[in-house]
Amino acid sequence: MNQLDHRGVGLEALALALLLATVGLLVWLLARRYRESSQVLVGQHGFDGALFPVLALGGAYALNKLWPLMGAKPVLLKLALPVLISLLVIRVVVRILRAAFPSSRWVHVGERWVSWLAWGGSILWITGLWPAAMEELEAISWKLGGSTVSLRSLLEAAVSVAFVLVGTLWLSAVIEARLLKAATEDLSARKIIANLVKAGLLFVGLLIALSSAGIDLTALGVLGGALGVGLGFGLQKLASNYVSGFVILAERSLRIGDMVKVDGFEGRITDIKTRYTIVRALNGRESVVPNELLITQRVENSSLADPKVALTTQLSVGYDSDVDRLLPLLQAAVQDVPRVLADPPPAVQLSNFGADGLDLQVVFWIGDPQNGSGSVRSDVNLALLRLLRELGVEIPFPQRVVHQR
Repeated sequence: MNQLDHRGVGLEALALALLLATVGLLVWLLARRYRESSQVLVGQHGFDGALFPVLALGGAYALNKLWPLMGAKPVLLKLALPVLISLLVIRVVVRILRAAFPSSRWVHVGERWVSWLAWGGSILWITGLWPAAMEELEAISWKLGGSTVSLRSLLEAAVSVAFVLVGTLWLSAVIEARLLKAATEDLSARKIIANLVKAGLLFVGLLIALSSAGIDLTALGVLGGALGVGLGFGLQKLASNYVSGFVILAERSLRIGDMVKVDGFEGRITDIKTRYTIVRALNGRESVVPNELLITQRVENSSLADPKVALTTQLSVGYDSDVDRLLPLLQAAVQDVPRVLADPPPAVQLSNFGADGLDLQVVFWIGDPQNGSGSVRSDVNLALLRLLRELGVEIPFPQRVVHQR
């Protein structure tokens, strides 16, 4: 506390405030330009990304080295260094977890634990209790096989593994985002490449993490054999779904955007994961379909060869109507409806001699079935109704004639 009464503390506070203000302004300007391309570095507003603590930490470290040249001993700058390091760790880990798992509820739990550990370490460092805490952790040890393992070594190994895996997740998320934004129309091909790259990076990152933790990788041979037995018995469904996902993406029998009907559920494929496929119905409901089901069962795909879909509607006119003149007019009225395709053109056919009138069937095609068929069918019916009323064509209704003897 005596050091805090030093007359240069006020100057340190001013220098630190100017540094943070300058870095904040710079990061805010960069965030306005690169917000969409680098969520990890600049975040949403600049201050919630990793770039702000990086630049602030670099500036504080430089001031901490230059301050003794001015004939003063840094106090606040030394306190700022562990705080900025903790802030950097929190921002980097949180941003990477959100980028890698955007919809996982466990991300918030991980963020909370990372924050507690980072700020706890910063408090121990500032108060000078860090060496004593490390000695206490080193004193807690036990025999594991032929070697002695301490709690400190386990914690250091866990931290190194976490950092390697977080870095791998960040790299895989960046590569996946770049691949999915590539200038190609084949979204399924980009998706399978992104999944393979992510799986490969996670595998390599896991090996590096285990090696950095001091685990002998030769022991993984036994683990691989046990894992193979487990997959053969208890995890065969899970493995089948993963393999089926890669088969679907490779064969392109189902693609993102296709209209399909599987297991009685009809909708548009919005995403193909390695384990399951998401099918979204036109009413907004979503179905999570295991990939094995898409391989082993019959799937109706209305968009595989051609995205065009034929729709029909029925109407009746009186028996005294001039059908030869009426059919081309009805066809032209349907053709003028938005979303109705000109090729193939709509067709109007006399389908049946009904009990009350002539039954006509109208067939028309649309090219965007993912937008639903109810609205376009309603527009076609309204156009037909307006035309029949303008022409004065009778729309028959059920009539019965009773003969009294």
